[in-house]
Amino acid sequence: MSFNFLNQLPSPEEIKKEYPLPEKLAQIKKERDKQIQDVFTGNSDKFLVIIGPCSADNEESVCDYIRRLIPVQEKVKDKLII
Repeated sequence: MSFNFLNQLPSPEEIKKEYPLPEKLAQIKKERDKQIQDVFTGNSDKFLVIIGPCSADNEESVCDYIRRLIPVQEKVKDKLII
């Protein structure tokens, strides 16, 4: 079996280089990663909720979904929504 690539997707490293994350957002990501790690390692007793749209093919819809989740996260601080 062989494949013919029409377009090869860029690697994660290439994407990160082309679209660097601003320092403020990088810090937020680092903090969230730590919160998630703490749940998995047992250092946090928060309940981890993984939700999201089934498809992320429309940027506007995904952003709308995220904007609506922000108030929900504020109401349920004892849970970690990702």
